[in-house]
Amino acid sequence: MPRRARLVLPNVALHLIQRGNNRQPCFFADADYRVYLRWLAEHADASACRIHAYVLMSNHVHLLISADAPAAPAMLMKALGQQYVQYVNRRYQRSGSLWEGRYRSCLVQDETYLLVCQRYIELNPVRAGLVCEPAQYLWSSYCGNAEGRLDPILSRHPVYEAMGADGVARQDAYRGLFREALRPELLRAVRKATNGNFALGSEAFARQVEAALHRRAGPRPAGRLRGTAK
Repeated sequence: MPRRARLVLPNVALHLIQRGNNRQPCFFADADYRVYLRWLAEHADASACRIHAYVLMSNHVHLLISADAPAAPAMLMKALGQQYVQYVNRRYQRSGSLWEGRYRSCLVQDETYLLVCQRYIELNPVRAGLVCEPAQYLWSSYCGNAEGRLDPILSRHPVYEAMGADGVARQDAYRGLFREALRPELLRAVRKATNGNFALGSEAFARQVEAALHRRAGPRPAGRLRGTAK
């Protein structure tokens, strides 16, 4: 069965996840995280992608990005993934695939899910039990978004910028979003959309995506299986 083409639209945020092959580690030392982040910044700039949030876990990566050109996210992930695999194979004297294969992604509706996705990404280390607070984790965008720490990777999304009149106000409002955990239904919605390559948002947003791309943007309706008797 042919793989479904990814849903990508210009200037619409895209949440993507890339896992290590068989969910094995893809980062082995602090130096590996630093190298990946440096190259992420370089390749994002080269491919004209804007990074709004990120987290590097030991065996997978989450990014929230947007770009003017629909092909740009794939260009970013291909160049970054290949360069990082070559680095890991040389450094650790290994060979073969590092990544699971194609990254998974979903288009994100700005008004309702942009900040949900940012929280989902930056709370990943807390949900995994690695830290108690997102600010304690070194390899995420939280301190850049919530505390104003200089982070050359980040490009603030207009939804984030609208949270306050200046940086201090925006950071205070952003930290306020983290005082409560994401509701389980929101976690399920993000995971379902990302794993399924669907649109994450309202039914109207999904219809807009389908009209723009002429492709299905949500799960198929439940119905009779092919080949079954009536």
